[in-house]
Amino acid sequence: MIVAVTLAALVTGTLGGYLGARYERDGGTHPLTLPAPAPGPGRPAGSIADLAARSLPGVVTLRAAGSREAGTGTGFVLDDRGHILTNNHVVAPADGGGDLSVTFSGGQTLRAELVGRDAGYDLAVVRVRGVRNLTPLTLGDSGGVQVGDPVVALGSPFDLPNTVTSGIISATERPVTAAGEGGESAVSYVNALQTDAPLNPGNSGGPLLDATGHVIGVNSAIRSASGTGEGQAGSVGLGFAIPVNQARWVAGELLAHGHVAHPVMGVVLDSREDTSGALVGSGKDAVAPGGPADRAGLAPGDLVTAADGRPVTSAEDLIVRVRSHRPGDRLRLTWVRDGKEHRTTLTLDAAD
Repeated sequence: MIVAVTLAALVTGTLGGYLGARYERDGGTHPLTLPAPAPGPGRPAGSIADLAARSLPGVVTLRAAGSREAGTGTGFVLDDRGHILTNNHVVAPADGGGDLSVTFSGGQTLRAELVGRDAGYDLAVVRVRGVRNLTPLTLGDSGGVQVGDPVVALGSPFDLPNTVTSGIISATERPVTAAGEGGESAVSYVNALQTDAPLNPGNSGGPLLDATGHVIGVNSAIRSASGTGEGQAGSVGLGFAIPVNQARWVAGELLAHGHVAHPVMGVVLDSREDTSGALVGSGKDAVAPGGPADRAGLAPGDLVTAADGRPVTSAEDLIVRVRSHRPGDRLRLTWVRDGKEHRTTLTLDAAD
């Protein structure tokens, strides 16, 4: 009997505690009413949120796989015919019969075909078919970009699609060289836009937007803590994009011809790093007979110290300056021979 009374008291106490807590939670005789959600912040036209919402439908994730390797990168829609611009090193694993696919921001995945690619400029154009209502991004003018301009980068870092980061232009006309990946022997030379917008592996080929939402660059490389390239160390605030004015021309050449003619001076440069410029080789074939440099009066052993009025610090630096032009463009050079400075202007040829 004592056990039964004790159990009844325990049940009664528990029930009373529950009802009391419920009564208190509901506000007793005055029920509580939580306030309505406060309105969120406004997102005016031109805000990062606005740019992202308008541009992400035109950004895609590319996956390329071949017999020896696979990779993921980014691209963006050029036109309503399904042409997409990206980096050459993004699609390189699929060249020669591999698999290449494109996934849009909404999740639709389609097989893609390679239109053309160029390792020297690290750019490629692919195409998808059978998709409607594409959102081509508008190409801007990288010639007017200034240090400090705000920028937004869109892409798929570490295979995380629809990722948006922002920053500023840290520098312009930054000479950048990058070796080909996955067995690619060619080296790309870029007179790049530098940005502190966080870029990571997988951002390659994605658009760098200005404050109006226009593409001003193609994100292509990072300098990581472990060195230059797309290392797994991730972003340290040093990212590089191919200026869109150059990308526009290369894409047009790839669409029209499937390849790009590289501009050349007609010289072989000495790759030694202990020079204060770009040293023309000393061999008898260092200056191509009848080529642009020969016509301009350069000779083996000359030291090129400036191009288009900007100092040249190395052979790679001069190659980058040449690659930022097109065949037929004029290039102003300053060079030194026997301690005497010379100036001339040459017309670039197209490489064979």
